[in-house]
Amino acid sequence: MDSGRAVSDRWRAVSGRLAGRGHDLRRAAARACGRVPAPWPYVVAVFLGTKIVLSVVGVLALSAFDEVPWAPPPDETMMREQQRAVSGHRAVALWFAWDSFLYDRLARLPLDEPWRDFGFPLLYPFLARPLAPLLGGDTALALLLVANVAFLLMLYYAHRLGERLLGDDVGARRFVRYLVLLPAGFLFQAALTESLFLCLALAAFHYAERRRWLLVGVVGFFLALSRSVGFFVVLPLALVLLRQHGYRLGPRAWWGYVRAGWPLVLLPAGWLTFMAFCRWQGGDWFAYKHAQETGWGIRVQNPLAVLWHGLTAGPPRDALRLWIAVLVLVVLLAGARRLGLPYLVYGLTMVLVPLSMGPPVYKSLLRYLIAVFPVGLVLARWARQAGADAWLTAALALLQGALFVTWLAYWTHFII
Repeated sequence: MDSGRAVSDRWRAVSGRLAGRGHDLRRAAARACGRVPAPWPYVVAVFLGTKIVLSVVGVLALSAFDEVPWAPPPDETMMREQQRAVSGHRAVALWFAWDSFLYDRLARLPLDEPWRDFGFPLLYPFLARPLAPLLGGDTALALLLVANVAFLLMLYYAHRLGERLLGDDVGARRFVRYLVLLPAGFLFQAALTESLFLCLALAAFHYAERRRWLLVGVVGFFLALSRSVGFFVVLPLALVLLRQHGYRLGPRAWWGYVRAGWPLVLLPAGWLTFMAFCRWQGGDWFAYKHAQETGWGIRVQNPLAVLWHGLTAGPPRDALRLWIAVLVLVVLLAGARRLGLPYLVYGLTMVLVPLSMGPPVYKSLLRYLIAVFPVGLVLARWARQAGADAWLTAALALLQGALFVTWLAYWTHFII
């Protein structure tokens, strides 16, 4: 009896010491998080959480598709072989698809030889160039690293902008979550330009809202080099400047706009820099335009006519993608009053400019739509109630999960 009581006492003592150590560890973790400036703990948690979940789901789904005779479809077999050449690890290789391999080529092309590849703006592959030697010359891994660092910074700037526009940390967190859960949001982790472009766009608006216009210009310069639609962002940024001065007109007001907002000229300067590179390497200022026309059949068209054609005369898969675009437009217009003119114009630009490329855009439309971050702002305002937030989060997660499985089944042309 006494021995049993002694054992019980020792067990309680050990349990107490373990509980005390657990409490000490929790307090130490809390102190460590307290020393990390907000919102980094939340941002890093979202980044790591999405990375782990999508990587695990990706590897498991790909293993399941190994036994399915139609995966990949015949027109995607070459892409699977290119993925295997990039990496033998599926958790890495699954993040590479068609355009990724072209960016990898651009990251390796020597600058002292004539170029013939002008179909893509060069910021993304050029950022990978100095990183590749540190990774044993692996330009593909460097591209993936650039995309994921940009994804992390994108989440940070989204939170900071969300705090400013939504008024509190809770709303900012909802905004970050909805950005990650946008239908094709898993592409933020892929070796593509999505995370880099949106990171720079959010940073530009973040600094514009704080009237740090020189930083806006510097960020905007690189934004214009990241994607062809980038220099169009000068218009909504200019509207932020006009709003800050009450949309006043007149000579004195215009002089104030010029003094504060002159760095906005760096956005078109960024695209002109790319055009100058095309002239230097290929002898043609408009080499990008000509490459888009000959390589992908892209010609500027009426975006509304392109939208209508796809909805009424195209195959069902095009109509499905275009209905998602229509839904994005509806959300933007429904939330226009709370968004404000600059963010409404940005959102409409990110939908209509890609549509102006004509029917070839149908394949990549879901990819382009995740740049429409004002949709996340509208949803974050609408879902202030816990129940609405939970239902919307679940619905977006299910939709993205379905699209992610489609991606993993090598039906990538449905998305990019």
